[in-house]
Amino acid sequence: MIGDMLAKARKDKGMTKTDLAKVTDINIGHLTHIEKGERNPSHKALKSICKALNIPYQPLMFTYDKELSEEQSAYNAIDCISYNKVLAVDKLGGFIDCPPKVPGSAIAIKVPDNSMEPTFEKNSYVFVELNTPLSSKDYGMFELNNNIIIRKFFSKKGKISLKADNKEIDEIKVSDEDNFCIIGKVYKNK
Repeated sequence: MIGDMLAKARKDKGMTKTDLAKVTDINIGHLTHIEKGERNPSHKALKSICKALNIPYQPLMFTYDKELSEEQSAYNAIDCISYNKVLAVDKLGGFIDCPPKVPGSAIAIKVPDNSMEPTFEKNSYVFVELNTPLSSKDYGMFELNNNIIIRKFFSKKGKISLKADNKEIDEIKVSDEDNFCIIGKVYKNK
C-alpha cells in the first residue's frame, strides 16, 4: 500500500519517476518496484522521497505494512487516505495507556457525542490506527466535509456509507462531491 500512496503523491505533484530518481538519487528501477508494491522502501529512502515530494513522512509510515483487500481496492481506498495531512488536536488530555490488543494505535480520542452508543459511550476513549484502509463493518474516524466523525464503515459495489450505532441518526451515503477522508480505524478501549 505504501507504494500506491507514493505513486499517488508523485503523480499529484506532477513529478515523473525520472524526476524523482534524480532528486532522491534512488535508482528508477527501485522506485518502480516500490510503487508497484514489490519492495518496501527503507526508512531512509522513504524520508528522501517524502522530502523530494514536499510531503510529511509520518502519515505514510502508517501505511508501511498494510495491503489492500479487493473490497478496499473497489472503493479506491488510496484516494480516501491522506498522505499530506496530519490530525490537528485542539485540546490535549494527557496520556492514556494503550491496550496491548491495539498496538498500531497512534492516538486516543474522546468520543464527543452519543452517535455511536451503545458501542462507544460519550466521553469514553477510542483508539485510532491512522491511515488504515477499512473493510465493511469496521469502525473508523473520518473527515467528512470538514467535520470529524466516528462511524461504522460500509462499502458495497465501490460505494461508501457511514452508519451511526445510535438508530436515531441517519446513515450517510458518501458521494463524489463530498470532501471525504479516512483518518483511521477505531478500536474500543476494552
